[in-house]
Amino acid sequence: MQVILLEKVVNVGDLGEVVKVRQGYARNFLIPQGKAKRATPENLKLLEEKRSELEKAAGERLAKAQAQAEKIEGVTIQVTQKAGVDGRLFGSVTNVDIVDALQGLGHTVEKSMVRMPEGPLKHVGDFPLIIALHTDVAAHITVTVLGDTTGNQAA
Repeated sequence: MQVILLEKVVNVGDLGEVVKVRQGYARNFLIPQGKAKRATPENLKLLEEKRSELEKAAGERLAKAQAQAEKIEGVTIQVTQKAGVDGRLFGSVTNVDIVDALQGLGHTVEKSMVRMPEGPLKHVGDFPLIIALHTDVAAHITVTVLGDTTGNQAA
């Protein structure tokens, strides 16, 4: 299916490009999220008329993401979870826990922005993670997982 991208999409293309993507990807993700429109002659004309507005909005989003990245870059957050004596957690630290900790520090991020390449954190320790604020902007943070061993020992 041919679509016109209304913003930059990772591994697909830039704003204003006409690209061919799978039908389900276009129907279920790109079009409902407002990231693309079907490539019809009417939509192509409409894009040419609104191109400057879309580029201006994209520039504003990029500037906002860069400003937010400067604030978040290098932040260390601490998350405490129940853990055994060997340092393994009785659960895991997920992107939701990280978003909650960042919001506690006054940073607004969505859980889809947190990049956890090895999946949820299941051990006590320090873990470097990436917060993808924009397709071109990422901030690096450190998550320190602390183990809470109170009440775990058998009497």
